[in-house]
Amino acid sequence: MINIDRLKSRMLEMAEIGKTNNNGVTRLALSEEERRGRLLLIQWMKDLGLAVRYDDFGNIYGRSEGTDPNASVIMSGSHIDSVPKGGKFDGVLGVLGALEAVESMLEKGIKHRHPIEIVSFTNEEGARFTPQMLGSGAVTGEFSREYIYNRTDDEGFRFEDELKKINFVGDEKNRLDNVGTFIEMHIEQGPVLETSQQTIGVVEGIAGFSWMEVTITGESNHSGTTPMSHRKDSLVTAAIAIKKISDWAKNEPEGIVATIGKIQTNPDIINAVPGETSFTIDIRCPREDQFEQCVKEVKEIIEKIVNEDSLTYSINEIRTHSPVIFSNRIVATIEEVCKGQNLSYRLMSSGAGHDAMYMNNIAETAMIFVPTVNGKSHCEEEDTLWTDIEKGASVLYETLASLAE
Repeated sequence: MINIDRLKSRMLEMAEIGKTNNNGVTRLALSEEERRGRLLLIQWMKDLGLAVRYDDFGNIYGRSEGTDPNASVIMSGSHIDSVPKGGKFDGVLGVLGALEAVESMLEKGIKHRHPIEIVSFTNEEGARFTPQMLGSGAVTGEFSREYIYNRTDDEGFRFEDELKKINFVGDEKNRLDNVGTFIEMHIEQGPVLETSQQTIGVVEGIAGFSWMEVTITGESNHSGTTPMSHRKDSLVTAAIAIKKISDWAKNEPEGIVATIGKIQTNPDIINAVPGETSFTIDIRCPREDQFEQCVKEVKEIIEKIVNEDSLTYSINEIRTHSPVIFSNRIVATIEEVCKGQNLSYRLMSSGAGHDAMYMNNIAETAMIFVPTVNGKSHCEEEDTLWTDIEKGASVLYETLASLAE
């Protein structure tokens, strides 16, 4: 159905660009390494006879024209940028899997009424320029060009200047247009498919998230002379709240998670009672009807614990995005393909954000997941079996062919 040897060869060749000592990848957005990856991708697209263009955000498109050029575009792809010391499958699988699907169609002489476009979005990871998914967000109305162009990395370099440096400032008229459907194949980046021994994840949506920074204020004092009974220790109160939040999440339905990613105390020295403790919370919830209640319950836990210890607190809501629900029609199409290929699958939600999240704003969207070995991703150990990649790419191929007829 697809040529796994060809797909594997391309993925391994791309993995050489930015390769780390432990067989991972560092290919940050708009870096020299990513520039080389972009040029390689464009060469492969041109080798297939695709019409290649890139827009004013550096998003790359390769178009296989349909018999009806005015029909809505069927689009598939992902990203080729990585996190520092990341894996070689994250994002790249979706781009090169789509390329392989289109090449297999062309080899078989399959005509498609709808144009098919392969896309590689800029700065999906957000590892260099925050926030994540700037390229897809730019072309779906989520972010303005001014906002994106003025994003800076940790060294103060501007997005626009770095885009110019790698010579990938395209024309605004090259942005995606008339996209009716978007399908993104991706590694799961979690353990669910592997542990349940299922081959394909048919993704129904993406979990909503709420990022908050909580600051608990007590009183700083000398650690040796302040009796335990007289302390207002912000860190102890924070620790109790953190444990309660973790316990709460463990008792919630599948897909609801809570993570404490950063903790900072003040004065942050060994011999003083912490007068102030700040910590971040990342709440994820896949269901629209539960999302706001989840956030509310976490806030109530914090309020209760802090009040019991007679301290004070504040919450800074950093960023919130409601759950994304994908197209029932596209999800059903992928399901039928899995059944036709006798592949085990499960309907699931993605806990991580992807370009599909923003593409869902403008097109019927869904995702295809393949298993991740040991559920490990965003690390050099990231791995997916080639047999699973072959099955996932075959599902993508047949889904695209069906929708593009």
